[in-house]
Amino acid sequence: MSPSSSHEPTQKRSSLPSRLFHPILAGATLRDRLLACFGALAAITLTGLICGYLLGEGAHLPLIVAPMGASAVLLFAVPASPLAQPWSIIGGNTISAIMGVIAASLIKDPIIATGVGVSLAIAAMSFTRCLHPPGGAAALTAVLGGPVVASWGMLFPFVPVALNSCILVAMGLLFHKLSRHNYPHVTAPPANVHLTADPPPAERAGILDADIDAALATLNETFDIDRDDLARVFRQVEYEAAARVHAGIKCADIMSRDVVAVDVDETVEQARWLLLHHNIRTLPVKDRNGHLLGTVGLRELAIGSGSLKGLVSSPTTASASDPALGLLPVLTDGRTHAVILVDDENRIVGLISQTDLLSAVARSLSNGTLQATAA
Repeated sequence: MSPSSSHEPTQKRSSLPSRLFHPILAGATLRDRLLACFGALAAITLTGLICGYLLGEGAHLPLIVAPMGASAVLLFAVPASPLAQPWSIIGGNTISAIMGVIAASLIKDPIIATGVGVSLAIAAMSFTRCLHPPGGAAALTAVLGGPVVASWGMLFPFVPVALNSCILVAMGLLFHKLSRHNYPHVTAPPANVHLTADPPPAERAGILDADIDAALATLNETFDIDRDDLARVFRQVEYEAAARVHAGIKCADIMSRDVVAVDVDETVEQARWLLLHHNIRTLPVKDRNGHLLGTVGLRELAIGSGSLKGLVSSPTTASASDPALGLLPVLTDGRTHAVILVDDENRIVGLISQTDLLSAVARSLSNGTLQATAA
């Protein structure tokens, strides 16, 4: 046995614990996990209490069915998953329970009935676009729930399964709104803000939707992520890679330092004159102490009059020490024309426009071409 082959099992054994306990979800943070625990605690408890109040406590009907625990894991731990959306939870659990009741009523052997029930649940959820893993448990519960579940017959999928699911989703909607999570998860595709037929800039070069479709077809795998989310991740990866490769170019290297700004107490007419006189698109607005308050553009100034205070928009800011190419996602979104550079006290130290960034990208590409030619 060669030295390299004898050393390989040792490497695998040493890395096994880290592989076993490594987080399996991309993007998971400790804060998100703690919020998920608290959300599940509140939602499951309230679901049981509300069902108890509506249905009355007793042995005649379970107040909350076991699949709700698995649904809560998806709803609060991975709210962006296609399997955790409201219709997936409500439709998946309810339809699967119906399939389980049908299988139990038609097949007397419980073992065969469980297999048929789960397979019918998967098929039904797939056709109704509400695939939800706990639905398989809902189908099993309908088959193996015993005399109490059997006595309810076709009512069981609706009370308590659908009722539990609706209350759980309502709790999830409220919780995620309070915790400022995007739920129901909707991936907003890049839009052409100019309202023309052209695709947005992010979709004209680099990784295209057709490339993603071709890759998925080649891999022949099913992934627990929405296709539009996958496209958004890939495009962000392109930006991150560009910022890493060109990390040596800082915002301070390319920013304009003599920044034209306007005091918030100035008039709209004065601000409009500054924009036109200096031929710029974005005008920073500051207070009397020089702190950045926001920005105004020609569009706001064209319809306004009098004071600037009601026209100021939230600024897009960065630090002078940040990588310049890290501003690519912002300055190519079709909305933002400039990023304001501020210090620790929120005072204006510079400004980077789309033109500034384009010049930096062109320079970096030119340098790369010269280096490749020399090599």
